[in-house]
Amino acid sequence: MQTTTKRPAFAGFKKKALQNEEVRKEYEALEPLFAIKKELVAARIAKGLTQDEIARKIGTSKSNISRLESLNNSYMPNLSTLMKYAEALGMRLDIVLH
Repeated sequence: MQTTTKRPAFAGFKKKALQNEEVRKEYEALEPLFAIKKELVAARIAKGLTQDEIARKIGTSKSNISRLESLNNSYMPNLSTLMKYAEALGMRLDIVLH
């Protein structure tokens, strides 16, 4: 019989990791970028489009859309890319400063 090691739940892992000041500062620095990426994915899904479909509308590859939406990298999209993405969704890009 194979023994498996139970992995900690993400919430517990995150809570423990954020106790480290360096990790917390880096997490907070990346939070706005991750919020943008989550918003892009949510909007695309709400419009019923796949990554491939939005890539065709923008004139790029599916892999570029995948990289743009991925939370596993810190790729920073430029403003014109975000505007094209929004337009492809039939939406408008608004920037709000808090």
